[in-house]
Amino acid sequence: MTSRSRTQLRRSASHKQGSTLGFLLKLALFAWILRSLIVAPFSIPSGSMLPTMAIGDYLFVSKWPYGYSRFSFPWNVPSFDGRVLAHYPARGDIAVFKPPGEEKVDYVKRVIGLPGDTIEVRNGTLILNGTAVPKVRLGDYAMPVTPNSPCRTVGRVQPRFGQAPGGGQSCLYPAFRETLPGGKTYTVLDQLDSPLADHFGPVKVPAGTVFMMGDNRDDSEDSRFTVAEGGVGFVPLDHLVGRAGYAFWSTDGRAEYLKPWTWFTALRASRLGTAY
Repeated sequence: MTSRSRTQLRRSASHKQGSTLGFLLKLALFAWILRSLIVAPFSIPSGSMLPTMAIGDYLFVSKWPYGYSRFSFPWNVPSFDGRVLAHYPARGDIAVFKPPGEEKVDYVKRVIGLPGDTIEVRNGTLILNGTAVPKVRLGDYAMPVTPNSPCRTVGRVQPRFGQAPGGGQSCLYPAFRETLPGGKTYTVLDQLDSPLADHFGPVKVPAGTVFMMGDNRDDSEDSRFTVAEGGVGFVPLDHLVGRAGYAFWSTDGRAEYLKPWTWFTALRASRLGTAY
């Protein structure tokens, strides 16, 4: 091989390496833009949003509805104060946010109060700006008991069990239908008369913050509790990450990473495509 041929081979190899590096950089930039500005994946780690969201649900979170803050971006980079293209969430939205004091983790709750709203809970009934939010008793919610979703009761409530669809055991929770002003309606669980969770306020939501609550009312550390009490208090608007979209995967906890076939035997197909 002549020296000229060797030079041409080195140039060709260098060109291919440069092309590969350029492609990888473009791919990384595209992924960063997609995750930061458009949608990001999120998984449900707890039962605080039952029955709307189940442990093991994987969903897409829309990043643009509320605008962007430093919490919209991976690792908070770029870091800046405030929010650009800011929009208030709507009452009833399910939002992912960074709780004050725990900015490295993500929480998901329902937006109940906007700045200036007065929030009260009396005997388990939500009162918004002095008016009780309609709350209608439904039949019990039957949650299938699976490895990632045990029958979790609060206080001294004794668990009640039934048969899950398709066999197996389900845990029965008292369910109610709430309807917010404007027509947003959803199901909440209320297991007992809790002196802390069912009797709260009234409080006025400060400017620049929102009031969040979980749909599983007796098993949610939300804005009814201060950060010192283990809750999230009033959540600054800058801490909102995005609005919950829809579920693209859901597992009952029986899947094992090294056994790909279990990914599908553990799949809860009926939850795929669930819109929030």
